[in-house]
Amino acid sequence: MAKILLVLFFVLSPLLILRLCHRYSFLNRIGAVVVAYVIGFIIGNIGVLPMIEGHVVVLELLTTLTIPLAIPLLLFSMDIRNWTQIAGKTMLSLVLALTAVVIAVFAGFFIFRNQGIESLWDVSGMMVGLYTGSTPNLASIQTALGADETNYMIIVTYDLFIGAFHLLFVMTIAQRLFLRFLPAYSYIDRATGNTGVEAGGDPYWGLMSKGTMIPLIKAFLASVVIFGIGGAATLIVPASSQMAVVILIITTLGIVASLVPAIKRIEKSFELGMYLILVFCMVISSRADLRNIDFVAVMIAAYVALVVFGSMAIQALLSWIFKIDADTYIITSTAMITNPAVVLAVAGSLRNREIVFSGLSVAIIGLAVGNYLGIFMAWFLARL
Repeated sequence: MAKILLVLFFVLSPLLILRLCHRYSFLNRIGAVVVAYVIGFIIGNIGVLPMIEGHVVVLELLTTLTIPLAIPLLLFSMDIRNWTQIAGKTMLSLVLALTAVVIAVFAGFFIFRNQGIESLWDVSGMMVGLYTGSTPNLASIQTALGADETNYMIIVTYDLFIGAFHLLFVMTIAQRLFLRFLPAYSYIDRATGNTGVEAGGDPYWGLMSKGTMIPLIKAFLASVVIFGIGGAATLIVPASSQMAVVILIITTLGIVASLVPAIKRIEKSFELGMYLILVFCMVISSRADLRNIDFVAVMIAAYVALVVFGSMAIQALLSWIFKIDADTYIITSTAMITNPAVVLAVAGSLRNREIVFSGLSVAIIGLAVGNYLGIFMAWFLARL
């Protein structure tokens, strides 16, 4: 009975989190993901969980199930055919952003290689995922690689801290600074300014309404089928790489499923996927014991800072070489380092509505490719 109640607590708690974020603007600005991490961490460090017999099994089960089920749901609503309609300079800027992240992570791997960070290749792979596709990719890659949960939580913690300084920078002085050597944005394609996204709206509102529940159940079942197909791969691949292969297969099938109109039209599938991400965030943070943070944690924090600001610097240099304008550079860099919600805020600070479409498109593409890049980066670095 206690195990059932524990499952219900973790599965249903995000409903309360989303409700509170909808009602209180300051929590909405912080973000549901951050709130979920904080609540999970508190639950895991006040001594309640050890009192429940078998709690470790429950937490491991939820950790194993949530990410593979969330990935297809996050990808169902994407429109891969529209990627070809993104302006050429935005696509080029996306390539430069991805290149900058990979270079920064690769350089950081050698800088911190002998600093006592265990399984540094896993840490590097998770950072590639985080800074190309945000939290869902970080969580996916951690699951795929079986990476150390303490390292995962250290990355999350310092990403939030360093990310605050990054956001303050891009929303205040970044535009004036980069306009000193990058060209100004040219308003030549006003059609792309219509994104269909209303700033300030709550995408989760109506997630449990009667009109969306039945289609969402269908989307969830489709995700279960994809999970099952991916899981079948464990029968034919080595045990050491099973989870990584499953995640890559699920990601690929999720993208393929997005081409099916009946699946793509289902509303709120992305939000349902993010709901599962919230469950994962609560579970994984409840399993983390940050009382053991030491010199290694400081090194990982330095690695995070290097990747965030190092990738920005590298992308700025590449943008100067390829003559990418300042606004496009800032929005694509932001889309890589943060998440789609922040893209809207940064576009507003730049006073450039036209650039929202580019930013959101880059963020979605990053979400799609982040798992591939992160897992292959970890595999590559592990062999050096």
